Amino acid sequence: MAIQWWEDYDADWTLTTGRRTVTEFDILSFVTLVGMNEALFMDAEYIANDTPFGRRIAPGALVFSYAEGLVIQTGHLHGSAIAFLGAELKMQGPVYLGDTIEVNVSLAKRRETSKPDRGLVTTRNRVTNQSGNAVLEYLATRMLRRRPA
Repeated sequence: MAIQWWEDYDADWTLTTGRRTVTEFDILSFVTLVGMNEALFMDAEYIANDTPFGRRIAPGALVFSYAEGLVIQTGHLHGSAIAFLGAELKMQGPVYLGDTIEVNVSLAKRRETSKPDRGLVTTRNRVTNQSGNAVLEYLATRMLRRRPA
């Protein structure tokens, strides 16, 4: 996809990412790497018998990380992004081992900054599973370059 400059974001702007299937290796590697070694993610017996999920789930932090990775992989921010400024997240449902996710992105807000070469863009990001069910919704704010003269 072509670079999207600050000016390219309008009310009709949308983007759908590629997909990613969540594997057991992904979940176990992530929780080990970041220190989330708790029964909810590591203990198959506990997950099956003592949680409402009944099977292994992915941590919300992993789902958000994958969602952002899928957004970045589209290439539309390569060369235009200056900084990721923040996100407001709300989990909508579990992501299970073997689920495949994708992200649908639309413009929530665009505003100028005091510097003429850049602006802020806030996108609405809806992560869905293979059944089309929302599992995560978040707003992401980025500082982007304006189109070069």
